[in-house]
Amino acid sequence: MAWHKALERARTIIGATGRGAAPKPAVTAFFDAPTNSVSYVVQDPVTKVAAIIDSVLGFDPVSGRTCRTGADAIVAHVEAEGLSVAWQLETHVHADHLSAAAYLRERLGGRCAIGSAVGAVDGFFAPLFGRADARAWFDHLFEDGDSFVIGGLQGLALHGPGHTPADLAYLIGDALFVGDTLFMPDYGTARADFPGGNAHLLYRSIRRLLALPDETRMFVGHDYLAPGRAEHHWETSVGAQRRDNVHVGGCIGEAAFVAMRQARDATLSLPRLMIPSVQVNLRGGQLPPADAEGVRYLKLPIDRL
Repeated sequence: MAWHKALERARTIIGATGRGAAPKPAVTAFFDAPTNSVSYVVQDPVTKVAAIIDSVLGFDPVSGRTCRTGADAIVAHVEAEGLSVAWQLETHVHADHLSAAAYLRERLGGRCAIGSAVGAVDGFFAPLFGRADARAWFDHLFEDGDSFVIGGLQGLALHGPGHTPADLAYLIGDALFVGDTLFMPDYGTARADFPGGNAHLLYRSIRRLLALPDETRMFVGHDYLAPGRAEHHWETSVGAQRRDNVHVGGCIGEAAFVAMRQARDATLSLPRLMIPSVQVNLRGGQLPPADAEGVRYLKLPIDRL
């Protein structure tokens, strides 16, 4: 869909929520300290239908053991609130944590969804891990501008490439979930040096999101604590980002942003969990199948990364 049409639809959804013509989503955040990741349960307070966004499966790369403590906290919340889960939404193929979407779908239900460009990510990593046939592992693949519902809440998927080719932002009522595209205003923006990443596209994707109304609530996918801040935060607004984001706020142009982003990315190390994360997340959070002895294995490419 042309961006201007998607933008007009997004403004209509936000406007209806602001006028009280549509329910305002209730958002509960779950912070995973080992990966600085934030997962969300978004619910329609009227119908009690919910979506889970960017869930986390704990993983220790030294022992190879998984941990479901964080995911089980989401299960406990959903059950305590009496919610019905309609969607397990992924903003992109995460490189810093394993998705718990498959586990939560088994426990709570809901269709697992991601952006349709996930096949491109699969292609970039195929020389390292083999083809995952990523598109087949998800129940639904969103195109840019696709609509969906969560009970009485109106949702919209907005393609935002740059961090990866397949990043999506989800607008649900007046709440925008941006994954790793933007962080809190005092921390800035996502890296753009992963396979298929592009700092120019990241800048343009951010500018499109920041064209939404100032009052749009924005929820980020990570918080790493900017210098001088001692508490984690994950909710901001489009207006605050447009005004104060240290990487793109104010009048910072594309050329300056790209130069900054490329210089900064050159200093960053590979995410600690990138190798296991990509292999699992391209399969919608499904762990590799067990062999005849009941053991699951992940691949570790030598001298390639």
